[in-house]
Amino acid sequence: MEIRVLRYFLAVVREGGINRAAEVLHITQPTLSRQLSQLEEEVGVKLFYRGAKKITLTNEGVLLRRRAEEILSLVDRTEKELIEQDEMVEGRIVIGGGELAAMQVLPEIIETFRDKYSLVTFDIFTGNADLVKEQMEKGLIDIGVLLEPVDIEKFDFIRLKGKERWVVLMRPDDPLAEKEAVSAKDLENKPLILPRRTNVRNELSHWFGDSFQEKQVLFTSNLATNSALMVQRGLAYSIVIEGSVPFWDKEKIIYRPLSPELTASSVLAWKKQQPFSLAATKFIEHMRYLLGIT
Repeated sequence: MEIRVLRYFLAVVREGGINRAAEVLHITQPTLSRQLSQLEEEVGVKLFYRGAKKITLTNEGVLLRRRAEEILSLVDRTEKELIEQDEMVEGRIVIGGGELAAMQVLPEIIETFRDKYSLVTFDIFTGNADLVKEQMEKGLIDIGVLLEPVDIEKFDFIRLKGKERWVVLMRPDDPLAEKEAVSAKDLENKPLILPRRTNVRNELSHWFGDSFQEKQVLFTSNLATNSALMVQRGLAYSIVIEGSVPFWDKEKIIYRPLSPELTASSVLAWKKQQPFSLAATKFIEHMRYLLGIT
């Protein structure tokens, strides 16, 4: 017996007839009659005496009414308890990520999640992908926004749409600021600040090609904000992800894209077979739903 059909049955009993019950249920009379006939066939007994204007219950119908009321009462109570359980989800979710455009997906996810789970709070940890991944492997970070290339064999993940673009930071009065884009030739023999991540530096070295010299690397840095301080002083050019710079003061620091363009993708990741808290589990489910991953 389906819960829905039991509700139909009780509506007919309560309204005293099929026509009126069909109106209340917003279904057609033939549909309701068919559902009741199928219910009688399923239980193998006659449930109604059908009169010209009113129906009455058989003894078996009276028994089913009593049991249906008990069943539906338990169903309604269970649904209410599940909703209340959702409302009682609380705790802290730790999210790690770099200074990336991909981080812009988080505000909407968090906002809609807290509409449902208002007791949950968040801790945002900022660091490069290697550091965030290390913290995730230790169970200290629940979810990471990681810039590729990164080894995610131990993680479940969602690859985010859009690309992260690499750019060069410079002072507004720098001669390269007059260009629309900066080539490897433009940066030849110039002092550089590169990301600390080895695999990312390897990709950038490949982009530079033969013009790259290791002695050009004056600094390595894991955060673009700190490297920008060195750029502002005129010590070097910093190659960073464009997503890290939109809120900076353009009178002090500007950027130009690399030419040819160099981009990278990002992933939302969480450790496989990790015993997450209820809050983190719900958040991962919510992320997957919002991003269309089922």
